[in-house]
Amino acid sequence: MNINFPSKSTNQWLIGLIIAATAATGGIIYYAISESGVISQKTSTPSVVTTPVVRKVTALGRLEPEAEIIKLSAPLSLDGDRIGELLVKEGDRVEAGQVIAILDSRARLQSSLQQAQEQVKVAQAKLAQVKAGAKSGEIQAQQATVERLQAQLEGDKAAQLQAIARIEAQWSGEKLAQTATIRKLEAELNNAEAELRRYQQLFSQGAISNSLFDSKRLSVETTRQQLNEARANLERINTTNSKQLREANVILDRINATGNKQIREAQATLTQIAEVRPVDVEAAQSEVDNAIASVKRAQTDLNLAFIRAPITGVILKVHSRPGEKIDSSGVVELAQTDRMMAIAEVYQTDIGKVKIGQKATVTSQSFSGELTGFVERIGLQVERQNVFSNQPGENLDRRVVEVKIRLTPEDSQRVSGLTNLQVQTAIEQ
Repeated sequence: MNINFPSKSTNQWLIGLIIAATAATGGIIYYAISESGVISQKTSTPSVVTTPVVRKVTALGRLEPEAEIIKLSAPLSLDGDRIGELLVKEGDRVEAGQVIAILDSRARLQSSLQQAQEQVKVAQAKLAQVKAGAKSGEIQAQQATVERLQAQLEGDKAAQLQAIARIEAQWSGEKLAQTATIRKLEAELNNAEAELRRYQQLFSQGAISNSLFDSKRLSVETTRQQLNEARANLERINTTNSKQLREANVILDRINATGNKQIREAQATLTQIAEVRPVDVEAAQSEVDNAIASVKRAQTDLNLAFIRAPITGVILKVHSRPGEKIDSSGVVELAQTDRMMAIAEVYQTDIGKVKIGQKATVTSQSFSGELTGFVERIGLQVERQNVFSNQPGENLDRRVVEVKIRLTPEDSQRVSGLTNLQVQTAIEQ
């Protein structure tokens, strides 16, 4: 069987025809798809409305009263005193000037005030007396006082001189008597010693007994001991009487000094009574003024024993109870909680995005919803962070700037009892 294959020229023509057909078909398909996409894009693409993204600066913070927390303590002059009475409790609202507590020193200071007031009365009476001048009866009475003191001095001096003379006479008599006793005992001792020597010779010759010789020797020792005692008594007499005489002379000197001083004072008083001088009136007036100043000072000290509230606010915490000593914590903590603020600790790299007047929101798990406010003040120094989220890996040495956010009055009332509450703040840029 014979098969006829196409020629070479015929094959080339077929290949060219196939390529041309394929290209035409691809162009038609591309045109159709392109037209379909343009029509679909023109007819079915909807318009997209974009919502602007609000950027915020977030930071941890805390709630504080606008006027900050005030610690009331005792004044420096009464530092370390104890609380006598505590008139408030935590949560009480107090007015400016209201007494918060009374210190234990009140009774002592009241006594000092009363004493100062009595001193004013005394000074005023003395001033009135000086201005009125002296009466003749007063002058005569004072003159009699001077004469009485002079007579008393002379009498006391005479009595003391007699006492001195008596001591001297007694001393002299006792000394003479004791001296005579010593001389007698010295003679007896000499006689006994001579007799002992004779008896000792006789004893050595065997002319007397041993007992007789011992009695003579004992007599010598007894006389010698009596002589020593007499001499000791003489020394004691001299010492005792000498001491008594010195004491009597000291008393005499004291009588002279005291008596003369009393007489001089009485004479000065007599001179003062007899003459009323302007300088005396001025001196008495100065005493009155000084006494009045002492009253004012005592009243001021007494007022310090009453611890008063400097502002109207709420007692947040009581640190000292009645009977306790006031320490560095003070007595109570007071604040104006009706106007609260959020203190946001903004990271130092974000502080440039914060401006005064920007709106801010405050949230916390301790209250529902969120609080609103605006930035009122931006701190002027970078500090170490004080509020932490307690998350693992948190940087505890971050540098922040405090930003104060004023809350709206309604939101401020909502959190008036949450001072120092940790919150999250978001400041809109």
